[in-house]
Amino acid sequence: MGDWSDYFEDFPEENPANWIGGRFDRQAAAAASARETKLAREQAKLDAEISDIIKKHSTAIQVKNHSKCSFPIWSVTISFG
Repeated sequence: MGDWSDYFEDFPEENPANWIGGRFDRQAAAAASARETKLAREQAKLDAEISDIIKKHSTAIQVKNHSKCSFPIWSVTISFG
């Protein structure tokens, strides 16, 4: 016997992905898969857009260590671009 995809081609009712709502329905499973693929593609586009916005509007943070003190003092300067 070959791999699982060969088996599921011969016995599609054994493929858990073909069961929707507790019943065997290959067409509904294909439609659900297409919706999930489209949703994943749209989410990837939105994630990329959010990443671009964050990069564009990110803050510049400068941290300086004041080593002249006997205990650590840090100053933080935040500028909004």
